[in-house]
Amino acid sequence: MVDYNLKQIKAFAFDVDGVLSPSTIPLGDDGYPKRMVNIKDGYALQLAIKKGFSIAIITGGTDKAVKKRYEALGIKEIYLGASKKLPILQDWMERHSLAPEEVVFMGDDIPDLPCLRHVGLPCAPFDACWEAKSTAIYISRFSGGYGCVRDILEQTMKAQDLWLTDAEAFGW
Repeated sequence: MVDYNLKQIKAFAFDVDGVLSPSTIPLGDDGYPKRMVNIKDGYALQLAIKKGFSIAIITGGTDKAVKKRYEALGIKEIYLGASKKLPILQDWMERHSLAPEEVVFMGDDIPDLPCLRHVGLPCAPFDACWEAKSTAIYISRFSGGYGCVRDILEQTMKAQDLWLTDAEAFGW
């Protein structure tokens, strides 16, 4: 369980590789990575949007399939090719009038450290690098691509009495 006041969380930002998808990614014949996604993460993401949470995806990757996947779940703010993630996170927070204590960021590796240090609730998957884990307040018991996103979303929605509370929860 998260040792943080989850009732104050209004928004989530996630890295892709190593968080929304596993760290090990098969390469296609074209030389581009083929990412896997977790259906349970997807369910929790679309439900969180329906419940009014702001969600951003911030990734260094440039695969348009990633954008298509998360747009289909209702996420509007997807930032591809983010070589420096912190300025994007800061701008997103400012545009949504979000204070650091209202934001979760989940990242797994060195490029995520500035974002992890900027939010109130920095989170990491179970298989994140040591530096990300040592920065995180919460380390999921799930690895990247295997439910770590669902884990933090579900805990937050439960804390705010928004998990499975109406008919909207039982569909896509």
